[in-house]
Amino acid sequence: MSEVLIVGSVAYDGLKTPYGSLERTLGGAATYSSLAASLFAPVKMVGVVGDDFKDADLKMLGRHGINTELVTKEKGKTFYWKGYYENDMAVAHTVKIDLGVFERFNPRITGRSRNIPFVFLAAIHPDLQLNVLQQMIKPKFVVLDTRDLWINITKPALIKVLKKTDLAVVNDQEIRLLTGEMHLLKGARALQKMGPKIVIVKKGEHGAMMFGPGWTFLSPAVPLDYVVDPTGAGDTFAGAFIGYLAKYGKINEQLLKQAVIAGNLVASFTVQGFGTKTISALNKAKLKKRAGEYHKFASIPKLKI
Repeated sequence: MSEVLIVGSVAYDGLKTPYGSLERTLGGAATYSSLAASLFAPVKMVGVVGDDFKDADLKMLGRHGINTELVTKEKGKTFYWKGYYENDMAVAHTVKIDLGVFERFNPRITGRSRNIPFVFLAAIHPDLQLNVLQQMIKPKFVVLDTRDLWINITKPALIKVLKKTDLAVVNDQEIRLLTGEMHLLKGARALQKMGPKIVIVKKGEHGAMMFGPGWTFLSPAVPLDYVVDPTGAGDTFAGAFIGYLAKYGKINEQLLKQAVIAGNLVASFTVQGFGTKTISALNKAKLKKRAGEYHKFASIPKLKI
């Protein structure tokens, strides 16, 4: 089993959905993905928080085996995002953003942490992502996430980082913005030529598609009776994905496919509660039960023609 290094935002969120609301609940891409990855492998989280960050939240992360020694505490406020969802739970409406200390985030990877083999770069500024990679010593597998903001305003910097990554996680809109290709398959192949040999396209409630060198894999989403809050689902997916790979410490086509399924399974729990509450309460027994149900659902019989 290998360790995972996760770099991204740690935040407090104000959330409102048709199912209720919650104020100043623990969130952030690094938080969601670290909790997800910790189900499979030890995690070292890199981020920054303000002096308003609760000791209880830090202790909760520690109980999940997440090493927070590279999460720095600075004078000021922790990154805060407030938003809401209406009937279309795939669309988040932002009400307020207060970057706080995150505006000065300058990740420093020190000591043995530079040798961690599995690295997840959450959707932070590409310059910060590149800075992290330049501090690492020959990582085995690098996964990168991004967002339309960085594609629109920092595309040249993002392309530099993509050249140094093994796998990119994007959605339909992001892959079109990056490559200019409207057809998903052509877009994935174009993105692979930019650096990452493997591309995952997140499709929300429809699952995920993975494009490898010469092969394609489709993993449907877990069918759910209800969705309470989709915040952090994509980060959870990516965290579980890289955590699963680190659990086995190697990379091959079969493990990559299983890791996508692991991502879908863990994300299915995230969306059934507010913020990080559901995933922080997730355990192996619950995950194993849902995995069995998913296998029955997703099995595709051979077609006789």
